[in-house]
Amino acid sequence: MKPLHSYESLYGLVGCPLEHSFSMDYFNHKFTGEGIDARYVNFEIDDVNHLLEIVGQYPNLRGLNVTTPYKEQVIPFLTAMHASAQAVGAVNVIKILRDHDGEVIGLEGHNTDARAFGMTIEPMLTPQRRSALVMGTGGAAKAVATALAALNVEVSFVSRRKNASTIAYEEITRAMVASHGIIVNATPVGMYPHVEQCPDFPCRLLTPHHLCYDLIYNPGETTFLKQARQAGAETKNGLEMLLLQAFLSYEVWTGNGGTTAAQ
Repeated sequence: MKPLHSYESLYGLVGCPLEHSFSMDYFNHKFTGEGIDARYVNFEIDDVNHLLEIVGQYPNLRGLNVTTPYKEQVIPFLTAMHASAQAVGAVNVIKILRDHDGEVIGLEGHNTDARAFGMTIEPMLTPQRRSALVMGTGGAAKAVATALAALNVEVSFVSRRKNASTIAYEEITRAMVASHGIIVNATPVGMYPHVEQCPDFPCRLLTPHHLCYDLIYNPGETTFLKQARQAGAETKNGLEMLLLQAFLSYEVWTGNGGTTAAQ
């Protein structure tokens, strides 16, 4: 592999940890197959303050994906927020704007998670699936809620800590599960390498009317999805969403995703 600075364009993923991610393999396979002089790199950082160091180190860096736990933490570093990110309140794509000399003139935040999630779940909606319990309250959960609201699905958040806008796991009842036909895991619980972990959700209460969607794609079937499937529920992992949001991310970086932003 040639030096990173020698590629015409460089892209990457910012988050921690990143050992679970398929994004680097996906993009580099795409670049090689399509003859694009570009490379995608994982930038695993333990502090979001290192973001600007990465941007400054590589003059050919055109864009970044953002994953856990930085989808909200990157916002103060941005110079503009696209309407897609404003609607969600979280960012999973950064478009790096440079002048003719390669100097950074702006960092524009976008969100492709919400659109990708909505596209993948819409065909699976039924009359019994018009309310959702979303496990998690971070950037991924916000994207899920934004997409579901656009599809006229009511959303309730589940969290380890109860507050005015969330339900605690221990408060989930049989009636509550029965009245929510969609259950979404928007937390990293169960993600590789911690594949034995599972959100504290009462999967025994699920039925064939339920759809259980886990945003995790590695492993392909999380412990949560396995328990849901064994209870008779329909299940879906996050791989299709990952691929769609990656496709949409590349559109943003290459200028086909729109640049309407608010300062």
